[in-house]
Amino acid sequence: MRVYKAILVFFCIVFPVIAFAEKAKTIDELAKMYDSSRCKSCHAEIYAQWEKSHHARPLMGVADGLMLVPVVKASAFTPKDPKQATLKNFPCVKCHLPQALISAEDSVAAELSEALLAGDKVKVGKLQITCIVCHNEKAIVHRLQEGNPEKNVIYGTKNIDSHPDKTFTKVKKSVIMTQAIYCGQCHGTGPNFEFENPVQCATLYGSYQHSYIPQGGFQTCQECHMPMVNGKADHLIAPNWNDKNDSSARLSKAINLDVQTLGYQWLRKAGALTPMVVVNTKISHTAGHRIPDG
Repeated sequence: MRVYKAILVFFCIVFPVIAFAEKAKTIDELAKMYDSSRCKSCHAEIYAQWEKSHHARPLMGVADGLMLVPVVKASAFTPKDPKQATLKNFPCVKCHLPQALISAEDSVAAELSEALLAGDKVKVGKLQITCIVCHNEKAIVHRLQEGNPEKNVIYGTKNIDSHPDKTFTKVKKSVIMTQAIYCGQCHGTGPNFEFENPVQCATLYGSYQHSYIPQGGFQTCQECHMPMVNGKADHLIAPNWNDKNDSSARLSKAINLDVQTLGYQWLRKAGALTPMVVVNTKISHTAGHRIPDG
C-alpha cells in the first residue's frame, strides 16, 4: 500500500510539473523556446533578410507601432483586468504568434496584455515568427495524412539526412513549402468562426483563390513575395512597409489609376454660366489579391 501511495503521489506531483514545464509561462520563456538566432551562423543572408521582415516583428505595426493596443483597450475579447487575459482574448495570435497557441500558458497572454497597455515595445518585440515556426510547426497542413511535424526536423524544399543543429538534426521536404496554401494558413480566407466572437481579418488567400486564380492567374505567393536572390528565396517577404521608398515603388508598379475629365459650362439661364466638370476614374492592379489587406 505504501508503495502504491508513493507511486500515486509521484504521478500526481511530477507529471503535472513536467506537463506544465512543456509550455512557456512568460514572454521570455516563449521567445527562448522559438529562438532561431543560431540559424544565422549557417544562413546569414537569409537571416539578415528575415530580420528586416514583418515576420520578425509580427506584433508591431508600421514604424514599429503597437498595433494590438486597440484590441486590448476596446474589444469584445478584452477582460476588465489585463491580468485576467487568456489566449482566447487574443484572436490575433492565431496568425501573429501561432506558437503561443501550442506552446504557451495563459499567463503569457496576460503579460502581453500588460506590456501592450504599458507601451513596452522591447518586451512585445521579443515575440517573433521565427525560422522554427515556419520551418517546423507550419510546415505540414494535412496532418491526418502526414502526421504532426517531427520535433527534431526542419522542413524545407528537399530532404537532407544530416543537419548541423543539436535539436533539428535533419531536414525533410514539405509538400506545401512552395505552394500558396502554406501562406494561406495565416493570410487567410476570411472570418475566423472558431472564436466565441468571430473576427474578420486577413483575406488575402481567399482573394487569391476566388479572384486571381479564376481570372487566369497562376503564380504562387512565394513567386511574387519570395523571388530568388542568389539562388535562394528572399526571406524579406516583401513588402517591408517600414521601407517607404520601396513600398511606394512597389505600389506604383502594381496599382494603375486612369483618370478622364470633361470640363464644360452649364447655361442654366441667360447670362449665368456655371463651370462644371465630369471626372471618371478607374483603379486596377496587377497583384494576386485585393489591396490593401493583411
